[in-house]
Amino acid sequence: MFSNDFTLTKRHLGLILLVGGGLGFAAILGIDILDAGREGGIGPAQQIALGLCLLSALVGLSLFPLGDKPA
Repeated sequence: MFSNDFTLTKRHLGLILLVGGGLGFAAILGIDILDAGREGGIGPAQQIALGLCLLSALVGLSLFPLGDKPA
């Protein structure tokens, strides 16, 4: 009934990581901006999360040139 011909490529995986990292980064900054009434700014846990989101996005970008090879 359904054919299982879909293969996750490195380009697909890169796109998933890039979008996920970018959305996570934006969400963390958005939460900090919306909660502007509190003092302290971005704390250590938020800095680590921002760094991981940025790293995820960079890994995603590095997978784009590898093209349509299976992941």
